[in-house]
Amino acid sequence: MDQSKASTFDVVEQIADAAFNPFLIKDVVVYQMAKTRQGTHATKTRSMVTGSGKKLYRQKGTGSARTGDAKAPRRRGAGIAHGPHPRSHAIQLNKKVRKAALRSALAEKIRRNELVVLEGADFESHKTKALAEWLGKLGAANALIVFHDVAHNLELAARNLPSVDVIHANQLNVYNLLRFNKTIITRDALQAVQERLTG
Repeated sequence: MDQSKASTFDVVEQIADAAFNPFLIKDVVVYQMAKTRQGTHATKTRSMVTGSGKKLYRQKGTGSARTGDAKAPRRRGAGIAHGPHPRSHAIQLNKKVRKAALRSALAEKIRRNELVVLEGADFESHKTKALAEWLGKLGAANALIVFHDVAHNLELAARNLPSVDVIHANQLNVYNLLRFNKTIITRDALQAVQERLTG
């Protein structure tokens, strides 16, 4: 936390040497965003709209086009013919593909020097100001903080910072890595992520 040099951490070649694959990463981001969609949009069909079922006027002799009841889709305020209905937007993607994309994104973070590894995240204060000052010294105003053990003070301090997010190692995904310029991760969290991606 004081920015002094700590012990070294060896990242396995399977992650460190992973090539950057933008197409794979794009597929995983689409997969993640599709899962977050609520899919609750809906419209009423003619059977759901309130109104009379009586034919509005006679079939012939009016000089106008023939018509049905007031709930026909072509009339204003009537039912919608082919509108959206509640459904799931989730798509399927293999676990191997998701792991490969996360390895690719993590390796790119390492190559760009956008990954900061901490020996531990023992943040004593729950004040937002203290966290903001520490991140400023670290040059990481826009940052994702990943921890493994309980970091209650860190979570409290980051709640009011819109450009900072604090997550557990199990929640790390491609979209989170791309959203932030810097990724700050504890040694234990990186070890857990490495085991998940190589297991």
